[in-house]
Amino acid sequence: MATPEFVLSLRERIGGAPLPLVGVTAVVFKGERVLLGKRADNGAWQCVSGIVDPGEEPADAAVRECQEEAGISVRVTRLALVQQLPRITYANGDQVDYLDLVFRCEWVSGSPHPADGELTEVGWYRLGELTDVEPFHVRKIALSIAEDDPASFVGGR
Repeated sequence: MATPEFVLSLRERIGGAPLPLVGVTAVVFKGERVLLGKRADNGAWQCVSGIVDPGEEPADAAVRECQEEAGISVRVTRLALVQQLPRITYANGDQVDYLDLVFRCEWVSGSPHPADGELTEVGWYRLGELTDVEPFHVRKIALSIAEDDPASFVGGR
């Protein structure tokens, strides 16, 4: 996966120390189907996701990631979930703490395809066809199904 230039610049200063980043997940619906892609780095099936660039609105980042990774245009309709992901330590030792903002999106145009190499396969799937998707990602989809539910928040004690 391509690492944004601003992250590389920060890594030059802080090395592999934990880096807090804001990430987005775009749960894209087209009728009764959801967009899923198979990640090139680990083979996992999941929704389109990525890192918010400095100064970028998170909803705009979700739209951008869909265009970059899957070659489709989407419209964000609501925030579905806000959660802090467990710390990730990459093979090179870099540690990241992602705040994940999950957006429900609706397909606008385009035919999904692996556009930038981050996904090896991408397409529309019925909700009953999510057998290869980890429960963690199924939960994101489930919380995004309703068009008008309030956002869910993990924690908040």
